[in-house]
Amino acid sequence: MVTTSFKLNNGLQMPAVGLGTWQSQAGEVKTAVSYALQNGYKLIDGAYCYGNEDEVGEGLKEAFAAGVKREDVFVVTKVWATYNTRVAEALDKSLKSLGLETGNHDKFPTLPGGKRDVIHDYNHVDGWKQMEAALASGKTKSIGVSNYSKRYLEQLLPNATVVPAVNQIENHPSLPQQEIVDFCKEKGIHVMAYSPLGSTGSPLMTAEPVVKISEKKGVSAGTVLLSYHVNRGSTVLAKSVTPSRIKSNLEIVTLDDEDMKLLNDYSDDLTKKGELKRYVYPPFGVDFGFPDKSQSRA
Repeated sequence: MVTTSFKLNNGLQMPAVGLGTWQSQAGEVKTAVSYALQNGYKLIDGAYCYGNEDEVGEGLKEAFAAGVKREDVFVVTKVWATYNTRVAEALDKSLKSLGLETGNHDKFPTLPGGKRDVIHDYNHVDGWKQMEAALASGKTKSIGVSNYSKRYLEQLLPNATVVPAVNQIENHPSLPQQEIVDFCKEKGIHVMAYSPLGSTGSPLMTAEPVVKISEKKGVSAGTVLLSYHVNRGSTVLAKSVTPSRIKSNLEIVTLDDEDMKLLNDYSDDLTKKGELKRYVYPPFGVDFGFPDKSQSRA
Protein backbone atom coordinates (compact mmCIF):
# COMPACT_ATOMS: atom_id res chain seq x y z
CA MET A 1 0.00 0.00 0.00
CA VAL A 2 1.37 3.42 -0.99
CA THR A 3 2.07 5.77 1.91
CA THR A 4 -0.04 8.93 1.81
CA SER A 5 1.40 10.76 4.82
CA PHE A 6 4.24 10.73 7.32
CA LYS A 7 4.07 11.36 11.05
CA LEU A 8 6.27 14.25 12.21
CA ASN A 9 8.10 14.32 15.52
CA ASN A 10 5.35 16.55 16.94
CA GLY A 11 2.61 14.04 16.11
CA LEU A 12 1.18 15.88 13.08
CA GLN A 13 0.67 14.03 9.81
CA MET A 14 2.43 15.59 6.80
CA PRO A 15 1.13 14.54 3.35
CA ALA A 16 3.55 12.53 1.25
CA VAL A 17 3.02 14.72 -1.82
CA GLY A 18 2.61 18.48 -1.93
CA LEU A 19 2.20 21.23 -4.51
CA GLY A 20 5.24 23.46 -4.89
CA THR A 21 4.73 27.12 -5.86
CA TRP A 22 8.30 28.36 -6.43
CA GLN A 23 8.52 30.24 -9.76
CA SER A 24 4.84 29.65 -10.52
CA GLN A 25 3.78 32.62 -12.61
CA ALA A 26 1.35 35.36 -11.66
CA GLY A 27 -2.12 34.61 -12.89
CA GLU A 28 -1.56 30.87 -12.62
CA VAL A 29 -0.82 30.24 -8.95
CA LYS A 30 -4.33 30.87 -7.63
CA THR A 31 -5.91 28.41 -10.05
CA ALA A 32 -3.20 25.81 -9.46
CA VAL A 33 -3.56 25.94 -5.67
CA SER A 34 -7.34 25.89 -5.76
CA TYR A 35 -7.43 23.05 -8.28
CA ALA A 36 -4.86 20.99 -6.37
CA LEU A 37 -6.70 21.27 -3.07
CA GLN A 38 -10.01 20.38 -4.67
CA ASN A 39 -8.43 17.34 -6.32
CA GLY A 40 -6.77 15.56 -3.44
CA TYR A 41 -3.78 17.64 -2.38
CA LYS A 42 -3.45 18.48 1.31
CA LEU A 43 -0.03 20.19 1.29
CA ILE A 44 0.92 23.53 -0.27
CA ASP A 45 4.55 24.67 -0.13
CA GLY A 46 5.50 28.31 -0.51
CA ALA A 47 7.58 31.17 0.84
CA TYR A 48 7.12 34.91 1.26
CA CYS A 49 10.18 35.55 -0.90
CA TYR A 50 8.65 33.65 -3.83
CA GLY A 51 6.58 36.77 -4.38
CA ASN A 52 3.31 34.92 -5.01
CA GLU A 53 1.89 34.25 -1.55
CA ASP A 54 -0.95 36.73 -2.08
CA GLU A 55 -2.11 34.61 -5.01
CA VAL A 56 -1.52 31.40 -3.09
CA GLY A 57 -3.78 32.89 -0.43
CA GLU A 58 -6.45 33.57 -3.04
CA GLY A 59 -6.24 29.94 -4.13
CA LEU A 60 -6.59 28.78 -0.53
CA LYS A 61 -9.60 31.02 -0.03
CA GLU A 62 -11.29 29.72 -3.17
CA ALA A 63 -10.66 26.10 -2.18
CA PHE A 64 -11.98 26.66 1.35
CA ALA A 65 -15.09 28.31 -0.09
CA ALA A 66 -15.56 25.24 -2.28
CA GLY A 67 -15.66 22.96 0.73
CA VAL A 68 -12.03 22.07 1.43
CA LYS A 69 -11.52 22.09 5.20
CA ARG A 70 -8.79 24.40 6.50
CA GLU A 71 -7.86 21.93 9.24
CA ASP A 72 -7.05 19.31 6.59
CA VAL A 73 -4.53 21.49 4.74
CA PHE A 74 -0.81 21.69 5.60
CA VAL A 75 0.57 25.07 4.45
CA VAL A 76 4.35 25.58 4.47
CA THR A 77 6.06 28.97 4.31
CA LYS A 78 9.66 29.98 4.98
CA VAL A 79 11.63 32.74 6.70
CA TRP A 80 14.15 34.14 4.22
CA ALA A 81 17.71 34.74 5.47
CA THR A 82 17.26 38.52 5.61
CA TYR A 83 14.64 37.92 8.31
CA ASN A 84 16.94 35.97 10.61
CA THR A 85 16.55 38.66 13.23
CA ARG A 86 12.84 39.23 12.55
CA VAL A 87 11.23 35.80 12.44
CA ALA A 88 7.93 36.90 13.99
CA GLU A 89 7.63 39.77 11.50
CA ALA A 90 8.28 37.44 8.56
CA LEU A 91 5.68 34.97 9.79
CA ASP A 92 3.09 37.72 10.21
CA LYS A 93 3.72 38.91 6.63
CA SER A 94 3.22 35.43 5.24
CA LEU A 95 0.10 34.83 7.31
CA LYS A 96 -1.35 38.07 6.03
CA SER A 97 -0.53 37.29 2.39
CA LEU A 98 -1.94 33.79 2.68
CA GLY A 99 -5.08 34.98 4.41
CA LEU A 100 -4.16 32.84 7.41
CA GLU A 101 -3.22 35.56 9.85
CA THR A 102 -4.32 35.09 13.40
CA GLY A 103 -4.68 38.68 14.29
CA ASN A 104 -0.39 42.14 9.71
CA HIS A 105 10.74 44.93 -2.36
CA ASP A 106 11.83 43.04 0.79
CA LYS A 107 11.61 39.56 -0.70
CA PHE A 108 14.96 39.19 -2.46
CA PRO A 109 16.94 42.36 -1.58
CA THR A 110 20.23 42.86 -3.40
CA LEU A 111 23.44 44.82 -2.86
CA PRO A 112 24.47 47.59 -5.32
CA GLY A 113 26.45 45.09 -7.39
CA GLY A 114 23.41 42.83 -7.80
CA LYS A 115 24.52 40.16 -5.33
CA ARG A 116 21.89 38.92 -2.86
CA ASP A 117 21.92 40.87 0.40
CA VAL A 118 22.09 38.18 3.05
CA ILE A 119 23.04 38.36 6.73
CA HIS A 120 26.10 36.13 6.96
CA ASP A 121 27.38 37.06 10.41
CA TYR A 122 24.25 35.99 12.26
CA ASN A 123 24.12 32.85 14.37
CA HIS A 124 21.44 30.58 12.93
CA VAL A 125 20.93 29.07 16.39
CA ASP A 126 19.67 32.46 17.57
CA GLY A 127 17.31 32.50 14.60
CA TRP A 128 16.01 29.10 15.65
CA LYS A 129 15.20 30.44 19.11
CA GLN A 130 12.91 32.95 17.38
CA MET A 131 11.34 30.11 15.45
CA GLU A 132 10.66 28.35 18.75
CA ALA A 133 9.06 31.54 20.04
CA ALA A 134 6.84 31.66 16.94
CA LEU A 135 5.73 28.10 17.69
CA ALA A 136 4.96 29.01 21.29
CA SER A 137 2.88 31.98 20.09
CA GLY A 138 0.43 29.59 18.44
CA LYS A 139 0.76 31.25 15.03
CA THR A 140 2.25 28.09 13.54
CA LYS A 141 1.86 24.42 14.38
CA SER A 142 5.30 23.23 13.27
CA ILE A 143 8.75 24.67 12.64
CA GLY A 144 11.56 23.28 10.55
CA VAL A 145 14.63 24.16 8.51
CA SER A 146 15.54 24.27 4.83
CA ASN A 147 18.81 23.50 3.04
CA TYR A 148 20.42 22.43 6.29
CA SER A 149 23.58 20.37 6.06
CA LYS A 150 24.54 17.72 8.61
CA ARG A 151 27.08 20.15 10.03
CA TYR A 152 24.49 22.86 10.61
CA LEU A 153 22.09 20.40 12.19
CA GLU A 154 24.86 19.25 14.51
CA GLN A 155 25.38 22.89 15.53
CA LEU A 156 21.67 23.48 16.04
CA LEU A 157 20.37 20.39 17.82
CA PRO A 158 22.38 20.65 21.08
CA ASN A 159 21.00 24.17 21.50
CA ALA A 160 17.42 23.50 20.41
CA THR A 161 14.48 23.13 22.76
CA VAL A 162 12.34 21.97 19.84
CA VAL A 163 13.80 19.57 17.29
CA PRO A 164 12.99 20.72 13.73
CA ALA A 165 10.02 18.80 12.38
CA VAL A 166 11.26 19.02 8.80
CA ASN A 167 14.40 19.68 6.76
CA GLN A 168 13.51 20.70 3.19
CA ILE A 169 16.35 19.93 0.78
CA GLU A 170 16.97 19.48 -2.92
CA ASN A 171 16.72 15.73 -3.41
CA HIS A 172 16.60 13.30 -6.34
CA PRO A 173 18.55 10.24 -7.54
CA SER A 174 21.36 12.44 -8.88
CA LEU A 175 21.58 14.22 -5.51
CA PRO A 176 20.52 11.59 -2.91
CA GLN A 177 22.23 13.35 0.02
CA GLN A 178 22.14 10.04 1.88
CA GLU A 179 24.27 11.29 4.77
CA ILE A 180 21.79 14.06 5.52
CA VAL A 181 18.73 11.88 4.94
CA ASP A 182 20.11 9.24 7.33
CA PHE A 183 21.05 11.84 9.94
CA CYS A 184 17.58 13.40 9.81
CA LYS A 185 15.97 9.98 10.17
CA GLU A 186 18.17 9.27 13.20
CA LYS A 187 17.11 12.54 14.82
CA GLY A 188 13.42 12.25 13.98
CA ILE A 189 13.51 15.07 11.40
CA HIS A 190 11.29 14.48 8.38
CA VAL A 191 12.82 15.15 4.95
CA MET A 192 10.85 17.15 2.40
CA ALA A 193 12.30 16.92 -1.12
CA TYR A 194 12.19 19.77 -3.62
CA SER A 195 13.28 19.66 -7.30
CA PRO A 196 12.49 15.91 -7.36
CA LEU A 197 12.81 15.77 -11.15
CA GLY A 198 16.12 17.61 -11.10
CA SER A 199 15.44 20.77 -13.09
CA THR A 200 14.97 22.02 -16.63
CA GLY A 201 17.35 20.08 -18.82
CA SER A 202 17.92 17.41 -16.19
CA PRO A 203 18.82 13.98 -17.62
CA LEU A 204 16.87 12.21 -14.89
CA MET A 205 13.72 11.80 -16.97
CA THR A 206 15.67 9.80 -19.55
CA ALA A 207 18.09 8.04 -17.18
CA GLU A 208 18.21 4.31 -17.94
CA PRO A 209 16.97 3.02 -14.55
CA VAL A 210 14.13 5.55 -14.47
CA VAL A 211 13.00 4.61 -17.98
CA LYS A 212 13.30 0.89 -17.17
CA ILE A 213 11.11 1.21 -14.07
CA SER A 214 8.56 3.43 -15.85
CA GLU A 215 8.17 0.82 -18.60
CA LYS A 216 7.88 -1.97 -16.02
CA LYS A 217 5.22 -0.10 -14.03
CA GLY A 218 3.44 1.41 -17.01
CA VAL A 219 3.78 4.92 -15.60
CA SER A 220 5.65 8.08 -16.57
CA ALA A 221 9.26 8.79 -15.65
CA GLY A 222 7.98 11.68 -13.53
CA THR A 223 5.80 9.31 -11.52
CA VAL A 224 8.83 7.07 -10.88
CA LEU A 225 10.90 10.00 -9.65
CA LEU A 226 8.14 11.28 -7.35
CA SER A 227 7.49 7.76 -6.05
CA TYR A 228 11.20 7.35 -5.26
CA HIS A 229 10.86 9.86 -2.43
CA VAL A 230 7.65 8.52 -0.93
CA ASN A 231 9.06 5.00 -0.98
CA ARG A 232 12.17 6.42 0.67
CA GLY A 233 10.08 7.84 3.48
CA SER A 234 10.17 11.49 2.40
CA THR A 235 7.50 14.01 1.46
CA VAL A 236 7.95 15.22 -2.12
CA LEU A 237 6.98 18.56 -3.65
CA ALA A 238 5.70 18.39 -7.22
CA LYS A 239 5.51 21.77 -8.95
CA SER A 240 3.06 22.41 -11.78
CA VAL A 241 0.31 24.83 -12.80
CA THR A 242 -1.19 22.46 -15.39
CA PRO A 243 -4.39 20.80 -14.06
CA SER A 244 -3.76 17.43 -15.69
CA ARG A 245 -0.21 17.28 -14.39
CA ILE A 246 -1.20 18.48 -10.92
CA LYS A 247 -3.63 15.59 -10.76
CA SER A 248 -1.26 12.99 -12.22
CA ASN A 249 1.49 13.95 -9.77
CA LEU A 250 -0.61 12.41 -7.00
CA GLU A 251 -0.40 9.01 -8.68
CA ILE A 252 2.39 7.57 -6.56
CA VAL A 253 3.28 3.91 -7.09
CA THR A 254 4.97 1.36 -4.88
CA LEU A 255 8.57 0.65 -5.86
CA ASP A 256 9.85 -2.77 -4.84
CA ASP A 257 13.35 -3.56 -3.57
CA GLU A 258 14.60 -4.21 -7.10
CA ASP A 259 13.32 -0.84 -8.30
CA MET A 260 14.89 1.03 -5.42
CA LYS A 261 18.16 -0.86 -5.92
CA LEU A 262 18.28 0.28 -9.55
CA LEU A 263 17.85 3.91 -8.49
CA ASN A 264 20.27 3.62 -5.57
CA ASP A 265 22.89 1.94 -7.78
CA TYR A 266 22.45 4.81 -10.24
CA SER A 267 23.10 7.29 -7.42
CA ASP A 268 26.11 5.31 -6.22
CA ASP A 269 27.56 5.24 -9.73
CA LEU A 270 27.20 9.02 -10.06
CA THR A 271 28.85 9.42 -6.65
CA LYS A 272 31.84 7.30 -7.67
CA LYS A 273 32.22 9.27 -10.90
CA GLY A 274 31.91 12.59 -9.10
CA GLU A 275 28.89 13.42 -11.24
CA LEU A 276 26.26 14.16 -8.59
CA LYS A 277 24.32 17.20 -9.71
CA ARG A 278 22.84 20.09 -7.73
CA TYR A 279 20.42 22.39 -9.55
CA VAL A 280 19.60 24.91 -6.81
CA TYR A 281 22.37 26.99 -5.25
CA PRO A 282 21.06 29.13 -2.38
CA PRO A 283 23.19 32.32 -2.33
CA PHE A 284 23.49 32.06 1.45
CA GLY A 285 25.16 28.66 1.12
CA VAL A 286 28.53 27.64 2.49
CA ASP A 287 30.49 24.97 0.66
CA PHE A 288 32.03 22.71 3.27
CA GLY A 289 34.73 21.41 0.96
CA PHE A 290 32.72 18.92 -1.09
CA PRO A 291 33.97 19.39 -4.68
CA ASP A 292 30.97 17.58 -6.16
CA LYS A 293 28.71 19.99 -4.26
CA SER A 294 26.57 17.02 -3.27
CA GLN A 295 25.91 18.13 0.26
CA SER A 296 23.08 20.31 1.45
CA ARG A 297 24.07 23.88 2.11
CA ALA A 298 23.03 25.96 5.07
